[in-house]
Amino acid sequence: MPVRDLTYDFIRATSSAALAAYEWVGKGDGKAADGAAVESMRSVFDSIPFNGRVAIGEGERDDAPMLWIGETLGSLRDDPHAEKIDIAVDPLECTNHVAYDKPNAMAVLAAAPRGALLHAPDCYMDKLAGCTALIGEISLEGTVEYNLEAAGDALNKPISDLNVVVMDRPRHEDLISKIQTMGAKVSLIGDGDITAALDSADSNSSTDLLMGIGAAPEGVITATALRGLNAFFEGRLVTTNADHKKRAIQMVGDKIEHIWKRDELCSSKDSVYIGSGVCGGRVPGPTMDSDGSMVVTSEVIDVSTSTRRIEKMTFST
Repeated sequence: MPVRDLTYDFIRATSSAALAAYEWVGKGDGKAADGAAVESMRSVFDSIPFNGRVAIGEGERDDAPMLWIGETLGSLRDDPHAEKIDIAVDPLECTNHVAYDKPNAMAVLAAAPRGALLHAPDCYMDKLAGCTALIGEISLEGTVEYNLEAAGDALNKPISDLNVVVMDRPRHEDLISKIQTMGAKVSLIGDGDITAALDSADSNSSTDLLMGIGAAPEGVITATALRGLNAFFEGRLVTTNADHKKRAIQMVGDKIEHIWKRDELCSSKDSVYIGSGVCGGRVPGPTMDSDGSMVVTSEVIDVSTSTRRIEKMTFST
């Protein structure tokens, strides 16, 4: 069974998580929102007829009671003959944005055949993303200065017109300084680098590049989406302590310093990306229909057909 044949069920999982998190919008409790999203998504996964595994997601088993890396999923998880599918997942992207009602919070996942998504610890990832025109022009192998010059040339823009999105973190002080010294614009975001990468893939967007370090699960999810959009993405794992590095080496071996190309992070065209809106922004948040039911909007990118569409799912209250 192709992964894309389960797209409806996966939309159901992310939509359910988004709706559960929506109950916590603006209430100042991101952990409660995340917990609600995880529980709701996990419950739906249990009903889907597949033999699934979390390739990269919430964390290790001891740290995350649900959706931990390596956890098996689906109603056919014990069936050796069932189609084996890997999931990269973030039940609630932008947890803090839900807590304080800021844009671009989503429930997101990527799905692909077993082994097609990077199976790595819940560590960090240095990321570089942009539109199709930047494929073959920029790379994490290059310096910030080189990539800005190359992006300007490829997009036929002066560097001063480039808009680079960077997460607002102390670790990015040097990166931000280099971008500004080159004369490019820096747009800082609190969270939500999946949205920023998707925006950078759109040649009509005001975002030209995503640069900087974010979470690795979101990197794998982003790579899947950008493969479907034929856009540019590269990532490199970043570990912050000895335990992280040890676990990363156990899972990726001698590729701990490897620059992962988009199609290495998601190596199969039989894959799908889904992002269901919680707080609005790139994807609208849940709305109430005239009969009192709730409607959740999702962005779906089918990598096998290189198509993007919007789906709406209705939940009775």
